[in-house]
Amino acid sequence: MTTYQISCKIGSTAPAADLGLEIWVDDIQLYNADHVTDAELPLAFELEEEEGVHELRFVMKNKTVEHTVVDDEGNIINDARIVISNLAFDEIKLGQIFVDRAVYTHNFNGTKAETQEKFYGEMGCNGTVSLGFTIPIYLWLLEHM
Repeated sequence: MTTYQISCKIGSTAPAADLGLEIWVDDIQLYNADHVTDAELPLAFELEEEEGVHELRFVMKNKTVEHTVVDDEGNIINDARIVISNLAFDEIKLGQIFVDRAVYTHNFNGTKAETQEKFYGEMGCNGTVSLGFTIPIYLWLLEHM
């Protein structure tokens, strides 16, 4: 078993909107909030895992059409989003690794077909941001830096 730490900051661009967030590693739920009220909340989790392939997931929930304001032409004027920043493994910030390797899967809150996109730090739709990684974590980091 290998011990490592995952840390990040999460926040809501509209704290009054009841956007929720779950954080998972494989089948272990690390965090669950039905309403993210902070603009920037630091989180850190100590984990112990077997060597091999693992998956970190951020799951946004509870977003409704009322959380998005559009003009008469359908252009978004204001939107509630979850922001994920400063993701780090053992205090090593992933930065570009997170952007390059994370996949954001969502269906535009039920209005379109499911899609997979790159993730640039903000979740605007209910869905999942997934990042695969392997343990030992330092070897994975070296392979992707």
